Amino acid sequence: MTTLWSKSQPNIVFMIADDCTFRDLGCYGGQAKTPHLDRLAREGMKFTRCFQAAPMCSPTRHNIFTGLYPVSSGAYPNHTRVDPGVQSIVQYLTPLGYRVAQSGKTHVAPAEVFDWEKIPGGKNPSFEEVSTYVKKISKTKTPFCLLLCSNEPHTPWTHGDPSQYPPEKIKLPPYLLDTPETREGMSRYFAEITYFDSQVGEAIRIIDEAGIADNTLFIVVSEQGNSLPFAKWTCYDNGLQSGCLVRWPGVIEKGSLNHAMIEYIDFLPTLIEVAGATPPPQLQGVSLLPTFFGKQKHKEYVYGIMTTRGIINGSDHYGIRSIRSEQHKLIWNLTPEEEFQNVCMKSPEFLSWVKKAQTGDQRARELVTRYQKRPPFELYDIKSDPLELKNLADHPDYSTVKENLHKRLIKWMENCGDLGQQTELSALEKMPERSPRKVKKKQKQ
Repeated sequence: MTTLWSKSQPNIVFMIADDCTFRDLGCYGGQAKTPHLDRLAREGMKFTRCFQAAPMCSPTRHNIFTGLYPVSSGAYPNHTRVDPGVQSIVQYLTPLGYRVAQSGKTHVAPAEVFDWEKIPGGKNPSFEEVSTYVKKISKTKTPFCLLLCSNEPHTPWTHGDPSQYPPEKIKLPPYLLDTPETREGMSRYFAEITYFDSQVGEAIRIIDEAGIADNTLFIVVSEQGNSLPFAKWTCYDNGLQSGCLVRWPGVIEKGSLNHAMIEYIDFLPTLIEVAGATPPPQLQGVSLLPTFFGKQKHKEYVYGIMTTRGIINGSDHYGIRSIRSEQHKLIWNLTPEEEFQNVCMKSPEFLSWVKKAQTGDQRARELVTRYQKRPPFELYDIKSDPLELKNLADHPDYSTVKENLHKRLIKWMENCGDLGQQTELSALEKMPERSPRKVKKKQKQ
C-alpha cells in the first residue's frame, strides 16, 4: 500500500475516558474545563459526529479493539467476552511490527485474545510506568500502539476539585430535573472530567518529552455518556455519541473540524492502514484516513444496541436498537411492555426525581415516567431537536421516514446475526461470570 504521508509507521496513542457525555467537554461547548483537550483540538482535528455502537463500557471497548459490531463479535452485553475466533488489535498490529501495550481499565475478555503488553497500574493508567515504557521503547525505534484507558469520570465521582463548579451556577440541560442532588452530582462529575483532562495532559507531556510527538498519531475519545438519566445505558445521542480528537502533526490540519459521521468500529481498520497494511475484509469498520485528510463524508447511517440483561440492577431483558441518519434517529424498544431499569435508578440524583414526582410535581413525573416506560418506537429530528425531546414516531408526516429507517435497522441486525429478543435472552451466555452454568453452581453452594 502506498501511504499518503511521508512518515512510515507512526506511533499510535489511543486514549479513552469512561462514562463521559461528549456535550459536557469544554472543547465541545460544555461546562467542564478541559484545557488539555482544548489543546488537542487546536493542534489537530475535532470530530463532531463520532458514535459507538453500545452505551456501556465492555461492549464499547470490544467494539474498538475488534473492529466489529457488538453482536457480530459476541460482546454485546456488559461484562462480556468475544466469540471464539474473533481477533483483536493485538493480532492485527503485532505482525505489522508494532508492539501493543495497554494501561488502565480493561473490561475485555478473554485474555488470550487481548494479550497486549500490560503496563502496571490499576483502573487508571499509571503515568509513571507509561513514561518509563515510552522512553524505553522510543530508543529502539520500534513503532508502538499504546492504549491508555481511564476510569474517569465513572462513578463514584471522587476525583478532581468540585469547588471549581459551584452547584448553584451549573446550567442543567432540559432532560435533567433540577434538584439539589442533581446539581451536586453534576458538580462532582464535572470535576472528574477535569481530572480526566489532566490525565490527557500527562499523556501529551510523556509523548512530547520523549521527542516523538511529530511521529505519533494521538486519538482521544470520551466513550458513552454519563450515568445520569438519558445518557449511558440508552441509545439516545447522549449515550452513543462520543467526543473524538485526533492529532497527527504534518498530516492532520491544525484546528480542523470534521462533521462526517464515524463509528468506533472504524478505528481498528484505520490503525491497520496507518501501519501500512490493507484492513482485512472481516472487519466491519471503514478506515478514517480520508476524513483525516479532510473528507467530510464517511457513513450515511450509524447504529446502536443496548442490552440490559446482566447489568447491575438492570431489567431482566430490555433490548434497544437504533439507527441514525444525517437528520433522523429511530429507536426501537423491543419490549416496551417491560420497565426500563438500571443502577442509575438507585442514585441520589434519580431518587430525588422520584421523591419530587411523589409530591405531585408534573415535570418530575414526566421525566421519571419517560425514563422508565418507553414506547415501541421513538423517532427524532436530530437537526431541529438535537436533545431528542420530541418523539415523532406516531406523527403521520414521518411515517415514510420511520418505515425506511426501520427497514435499514432490521437489515443491519440481520447482517450482524442479531435476532432481536432472542439475542437479548441469550445475553447471559456471553458473560463468563454470569453464564447459566455458573449461576446454577452458585445457587447450590
